[in-house]
This record gives sequence, structure tokens and C-alpha cells, in this order.
Amino acid sequence: MHGFISLDETERRVLDSRPMQRLKHIRQLAMTYQVYPGAAHKRFEHSLGEMEFAGKMIDVLIRTASGDVERPLPVRSDDELPYWRNVDRLAAHCRGLELLPLSHAAESLIPAGVNHELLGGKLILAEASDLIWETVRAKLDASDIAKLALGAKEHAKLA
Repeated sequence: MHGFISLDETERRVLDSRPMQRLKHIRQLAMTYQVYPGAAHKRFEHSLGEMEFAGKMIDVLIRTASGDVERPLPVRSDDELPYWRNVDRLAAHCRGLELLPLSHAAESLIPAGVNHELLGGKLILAEASDLIWETVRAKLDASDIAKLALGAKEHAKLA
């Protein structure tokens, strides 16, 4: 569907990270593949597609945003566009990090007062992830990635 998916240095480091590699063992549709064999893709593959689609979507939004149309990201100048495009792609890529085995079907196992979005936010903001965000050419703010991945309301609960 997407054709070749190109990754930059940061995206490749995130892809190679332990939390992301874990997604190779989590089925996107839980046990559905038992009934529908074609429904067997993993969360890892889904995450790659989300990242690619987010990049294409932000490219269209940025290209068409003009005049009365407000840009969907807090971009103050065209110099910031590459940063926010990267943040958007990584937020989409990291959005599923929190999923448990069997995907959403296992959410009832999460302790009370915690949801899967908070688990994902903690992984994005974790010290090990900082090593990725801070060592790339254009340093990325993990908080920006978490805010886009979780949404502002869930992100506020992390503080």
C-alpha cells in the first residue's frame, strides 16, 4: 500500500529500539487471525504504516495550509517545518508502544488508574528514549512527540 518506506537516522534508531522491536510480537487484531487468517499483521508493521501515512498527511497539510487555514502544528516559521514533520512521523510511529500482548484485548489487565496511553507516554519520555531524541542532528523534544502521540489531554496526565 505504501510502497517503500524511507527512514531517516532518528526513525531508524527508534525502529531498532527495544520497545519498538517488541511490537513484532504483538498482533494488531489480537486473536482475530484465528478466524480470518489474513488478519495476522503485527503492531510493528502497523506502526510503520502509521508513520508513513502521518508523513504524507503532514506534507499535504503543510503544502495546502495558507491564508485562513491554520496549520495543525505550532509552526512559527518555515524553518521549523522539518522538525515538526519529524515529530509528527515519530509520534505516529510510537503511538502503539504501550500495547500489551493481544493488543487492546488485554487492556483490562492494566492496573486501575492507568491506561495504555499513559504507558506509551512513559516509554516515549523514558531515559532510554532520551538517548535517541537527544543524539540526533536536530534534537527532538520528547514532550512534543508524546503530546502528538497521546493528545494534549492524556499528555497532561503525565506531569
